[in-house]
Amino acid sequence: MVELDVDPFALDVLADPLPVDAAIRETAPLVWLPAHGLWATGRHDEVSAAFRDSATWSSAAGTGLADIRRGGTWRPPSLLLDTDPPEHTRARRVMNRVLQPRALAGLAERFAVAAGQIVDDALAAGEVDAAADVAERFPMTVLPDAVGMAPEGREHLLPYADLNFQSMGPPGVLRDEAERRAGGAREYVAWQVRREALAPDGIGAAIHAYADSGDITPDEAGLLVRSFLSAGIDTTVLAFASVVHELARRPEQWAALHADPGLARAAFEEGLRFHTPSPVIGRTATREVAVGDAVVAPDQKILLMLGAANRDPRRWEEADSFDLHRRAAGHTAFGAGVHNCVGQVIARMEAEALLGTLARRVARIEPAGESTPRLSNWLRGFATVPVRFLPA
Repeated sequence: MVELDVDPFALDVLADPLPVDAAIRETAPLVWLPAHGLWATGRHDEVSAAFRDSATWSSAAGTGLADIRRGGTWRPPSLLLDTDPPEHTRARRVMNRVLQPRALAGLAERFAVAAGQIVDDALAAGEVDAAADVAERFPMTVLPDAVGMAPEGREHLLPYADLNFQSMGPPGVLRDEAERRAGGAREYVAWQVRREALAPDGIGAAIHAYADSGDITPDEAGLLVRSFLSAGIDTTVLAFASVVHELARRPEQWAALHADPGLARAAFEEGLRFHTPSPVIGRTATREVAVGDAVVAPDQKILLMLGAANRDPRRWEEADSFDLHRRAAGHTAFGAGVHNCVGQVIARMEAEALLGTLARRVARIEPAGESTPRLSNWLRGFATVPVRFLPA
């Protein structure tokens, strides 16, 4: 057993995670982290294999540090994240139907309109915090609208999602602060995911309609709406902020995107690889299994270090370089196998709308100061990204 005396959740590491990512990845295929009493892998092949073997690497014990089978969680388990087949299959089948391309056809135009307004406002301001004024504002507008949420109370969504992600990691100041900021967010979300609180033509209502056919129960429908909301905002916000941060510092790459807005999707995918917004996820062994020279016992947890895997030089040439011309297919930011991210189709539609609009309307992006990292147990990216937008 190879031990590595690092703590990926220490505050100083969260502020500068790449050295620890590299240490976990390069030390061995699987390392033991005594700081938390669990295994971790940061290699692309091992991470991808674990994602694709849900029979060996279970999600039912929770995808955070804690074993949710022993209780103590602040929310009910997610039907999408915290279950295995066949239970997971039933819920996933519903979401796949709700999110099929034909059902989402009308969203592209709505996303484009919202992106246009946000980019116009940023251009009028000239200098903005792209993390708040662009990357956060856009998903916080279009996703709740798509779900069918009322305008009132949406300010609770970010504190709720932050509590969700901070609680995946260890107890400490970040989780305590998330609890403090959450306030009435839990009560708001519990109220908002009810059928009667949602517009009849949104994604939320479409999920609830499957309770009528018996595919899911009414309570399960509410849990699926909650999971879709809590997982789909922060990660997208962080992905957009990271892409803008990188492109502002690479004028030649911004010029390429400005010349060909069709590269918006490629820029988004490379951003997910380079700054993986959800850089770690947990699995639990269902049997004794060997990984490299290590042997994982049944019920032991393993951390899949997605951020590390997405910079694995075994998989990516010049892995520590951001390049929107790279073919980033194969990154693990959306997972893989039966638990691949159900909302990725929406995230990609958002990316093409927002980054494509930026590419068409903005001639140059320049840094207007240093970006600051967002400290989170379970997310990664920038809290602020000060930039100047120059119109086309």
